[in-house]
Parts: sequence; C-alpha cells; structure tokens
Amino acid sequence: MSAVPIIMAIIPSLVLVLLFMRFDRRRPEPRGEILRAFVLGVFSTIPVLILEILVDAFFSPWFSKPLYLAVLEAFVVAALCEEGIKLMVVRYFLYRRAHFNEVMDGILYTVAAGLGFACLENIIYVASGGITVALTRAFTAVPLHAVCSALLGYALGMARFAPTADEEQRLIGGGLFLAVFIHGTYNFLLFMVPFWGALSALTVFPVLFIAVRMVRERLRRAEIADRNRGI
Repeated sequence: MSAVPIIMAIIPSLVLVLLFMRFDRRRPEPRGEILRAFVLGVFSTIPVLILEILVDAFFSPWFSKPLYLAVLEAFVVAALCEEGIKLMVVRYFLYRRAHFNEVMDGILYTVAAGLGFACLENIIYVASGGITVALTRAFTAVPLHAVCSALLGYALGMARFAPTADEEQRLIGGGLFLAVFIHGTYNFLLFMVPFWGALSALTVFPVLFIAVRMVRERLRRAEIADRNRGI
C-alpha cells in the first residue's frame, strides 16, 4: 500500500495539535509533555476498541429497531467509550502533573490525547479506504475529536482548580456529558444516512460549526480564568 494515504491520515491530527498550541502562548507547555499526552492518546485506542466491542456485544441484542440501535451505537458504544477513555487518560496520567497549572493546559493536554487517539483511528480507516477516506475524515472526524476533546479539556482545566471536590466532579461530569452529546449527535446523523439519506450526513457540518464556536468561547474563558488567577 502507498504511504501517501497513511501520511494524509496523520497530518490532520498533527496540524490541529499545533493549532491548539498557539492558544497557549502565555506559558507554553513543554513539547515533551504534549508529546506524552499525544502518545497516551495513541495507546488509548486499544482499550477503547476492546471496550466498544464488549459494550456492543452486551447491549446490541436488546435493541432490535434501527433507530434505537443507532442511538446505542452513536452515543454509548462510540461517543461514551471514546470520550470516557480520553477522560481517564488525562485524569490519571496528566491531571496532577506539575506542568498542568493552567485552565488552558486542560484544553491542550486533552486535545493532544484526543488527537493521538484520532490519529491511530484515522490510520486504521484510511488503510482500508484510501485517499478519499483520508480527505473526508480530515475535515470531519478528526476535527470532531479535536473539538470534543477541547470541550472536555476545558472542564478538566476548570475542575483542576475547583474550590471543592464536589465542584470538581460536577465540572468533569458536565464536560464529559457535553463531549459525549456532541460526539454522539455527529455519529447518529451519519449512522442514519441509510434511512434519512445524504441530507443526514450534511447536517454534521452545522454540528461541527456550533461545536467550534463553543470551543472558541471556552478558549476565551480559559484565558480569562488564568489571567484572573495571576498566571
């Protein structure tokens, strides 16, 4: 197989990581820490795949109607499993490290981990689908992982400096819910293409647009929160 599709599968994740690094100009994170987050995200693909197989095998027999099955696959098997593992990667391997000292760091590290996962996932899809799949996912699936990770990361960044444990858990839970909701909505619209037609696929772009606007707002809030903390 030509190396071109594989290179095209990798580039979107790297470009988006570099883009988000530009928002961390005040106190840039060490490149090694960002690489650590990215590599952890790559390796998180293994437990995600195992978890998705197990959840799908356990729950799918209970959902006979296509609509209900699409909801299960979109929101639970894919979105919850993937966003949940991203959360665990950052929460247990990066959250308490000394360099995680800004709200913006939550966004950057979670995005790096999410795009590490997206990178390997993209390679798997592109290896069988070729350049067309690489181009399609470069403007859809990979940005989706970036924005969902950024929304989750903002919640983790705010939670890291929450005044109480209850507030910390509330913020993390809210961030996970939002990331799963957007990720699941995107997946659901694609899964319903055989039933609703091509229009269902096109509606993923408004979803991505709204999510990008939400990320921009949270980047602004993160900068303000860090400035208010004297950072």
